Amino acid sequence: MTVRQIPVGELHQAGTDGVLLDVRGPGEYAEGHLPGAVNVPLDELNAVAARYAGQDVVTVCRSGARSLTAAQMLAAAGARVQSLAGGTEAWQRAGHPVETGR
Repeated sequence: MTVRQIPVGELHQAGTDGVLLDVRGPGEYAEGHLPGAVNVPLDELNAVAARYAGQDVVTVCRSGARSLTAAQMLAAAGARVQSLAGGTEAWQRAGHPVETGR
């Protein structure tokens, strides 16, 4: 199953009307995440994937690898999903802000 990887610039400019889902662990998430992102660690996602069926979701991780795996899981559960290319690292390199804490 192919999942679209959305470039940082496109996400920053267009935003998302759906769910911004950070799939890193709680500690990584607390260190810095995209504004408005909710945290569901990848190892917990399978148990809740069905709740995102029919929703627009953008998945995010540190570099883009885990978020692509998460996006494939969510797509199989019926979500309309994209993965942020380059993850939080690319977001920060582009000069965009992150929030800290939980």
